[in-house]
Amino acid sequence: MSKKILVVDDEQSILTLLQYNLEQAGYEVITAMDGEEALVQAKVSSPDLIVLDLMLPKLDGLEVCKELRQQKIMFPILMLTAKDDEFDKVLGLELGADDYLTKPFSPREVVARIKAILRRTSLLTSTEEKNDEEHSKIELGQLIISPEQYEAYFMGKQLELTPKEFELLAYLVKNKGRVLTRDQLLSAVWNYDFAGDTRIVDVHISHLREKIETNTKKPIYIKTIRGLGYKMEAPKVE
Repeated sequence: MSKKILVVDDEQSILTLLQYNLEQAGYEVITAMDGEEALVQAKVSSPDLIVLDLMLPKLDGLEVCKELRQQKIMFPILMLTAKDDEFDKVLGLELGADDYLTKPFSPREVVARIKAILRRTSLLTSTEEKNDEEHSKIELGQLIISPEQYEAYFMGKQLELTPKEFELLAYLVKNKGRVLTRDQLLSAVWNYDFAGDTRIVDVHISHLREKIETNTKKPIYIKTIRGLGYKMEAPKVE
């Protein structure tokens, strides 16, 4: 069964271009041209992934992203932006987008990025089905991860995580005690070469810390290893 992609952009030429290339790649494509229509389509069509332009009429992409996550609609979001402003990219990631591309882009690049995102989701699911260990809960301090249910709990409360946040957290926990470079995390979690653009890792780490650290300035779970990357540790019991 083909994956369903919702493409949202207010430029008809871009919609047509992306729809053609995605359909050629074997995806079912739904389109929307403004933020309000995007929200409706997201709820009605239940896509596997949304390609979301930042600059949209009625409701911009950031607001759409924020609204979807607040309503716990957690399918992956690939954000498109015509701006070079790093603030917009980072803000989009903080609001729950999983990845971003800056215009102009090639349709081939969009298809490759979508395949990478969906491959990660499918790989995680298939691994859970084949590996009995993946069905057991993983505990680390007050943190509990249930890979088979795509759920994580902290201090008994379920965490609201985007798909990419969950995958990053699960990977860190499974590799607890190991120092992981940003490039390693990009390769393992995003499964894509970001050409050294490690900001996407830092933003997601920051987002995770806000959810599992009581003091983000003095983290006890996700430690920064200066000059190298990050390491997940079990908190010391006093």
